[in-house]
Amino acid sequence: MGGKGAGLFLDRSNGIRALVPYLLLTLCSLVVLPWIGGETIDPASVWAWFRDSSTIHGIIFFEQRLPRVIAGLLVGGGLAIAGSCLQILFRNPLAEPWTLGISGGASVGAFLAYALPGVFRLPFGLDSTVLLAMVGAGVVLGGLLWCSQRSGAVPVQTLLLGGVTISVLTSGIIMLSVYFISPYRFFSFHRWMMGGLDIGGYQSLVPFLLTGGPGILLLVSLARAFNHLTLGEELAQGHGVDVRRVHRKALLGAGLVTAGCVSIAGPIGFVGLIVPHAVRRLSGYDSRVVLPAAGMLGGVVLAVADAAARTVLAPTEIPVGVIMAVVGGPVFLYLLLRRTPQ
Repeated sequence: MGGKGAGLFLDRSNGIRALVPYLLLTLCSLVVLPWIGGETIDPASVWAWFRDSSTIHGIIFFEQRLPRVIAGLLVGGGLAIAGSCLQILFRNPLAEPWTLGISGGASVGAFLAYALPGVFRLPFGLDSTVLLAMVGAGVVLGGLLWCSQRSGAVPVQTLLLGGVTISVLTSGIIMLSVYFISPYRFFSFHRWMMGGLDIGGYQSLVPFLLTGGPGILLLVSLARAFNHLTLGEELAQGHGVDVRRVHRKALLGAGLVTAGCVSIAGPIGFVGLIVPHAVRRLSGYDSRVVLPAAGMLGGVVLAVADAAARTVLAPTEIPVGVIMAVVGGPVFLYLLLRRTPQ
């Protein structure tokens, strides 16, 4: 991540101009994507929904597809922002919630809440899924923070081996927990583990807004400090940056975002890996531009992938996590081989 000082600290006007294309792309996606699906919908029937909320095409558009597109924009954006921050934090271009095992840790927590709802019942009817997903993500993040502070920059091989190990461990815990639930519940959760945005209306977005929203705000607020960290921790400290405090805040924000994403969409990989690299190539390395731009582009990428997932084999839907794995896997291997010494 070093050696990019020439692309840092853009002036305010240039930074705003750099974000305009991403904003327009996001707005276009929000307008266009709800019209895409296995069933063609009539625009007149959609507009009639404002007069009669029982029209079928209006229900499909406003109560099924539009919330799903919004979920894709939020989840994809959150994962891309978290990936951007983790890559700077660990000085490793392969870091993101999925490859580091953070999504796996959050999945264990969400699975336990899903499989054993009576055990983790919270007062006032609150959902324990997000809370336990945060606990799972926090455990993994705590281990990563300990490793990074113990040995400085984490080598690519160590980071990936740690992420693979955590993923295997979390998968084992989930498989062990299967014995405590019915086969039907396991089948539905198995589909959730593939990653998907087939949510049940706008109320399903609340868990993300309560956790991922504050996490995103926290990460974006650290953008200037990330610029200094990109130049190295010693230089950052010389510029007055409290590196340890930034590390703690960034990991807290990444954990909140990942927990929020996993709680509503399951573990979806590679968005946080691919999108930050694309944004840096297109718009430079100023984190004040990279973070919001990655958030918007990541949301668009996931929303478009989900539109393809519900259209290609309609009426059968492909889990969007599977599509991202098929697309992101080769990119991950390319980045890994490019970084690995020959």
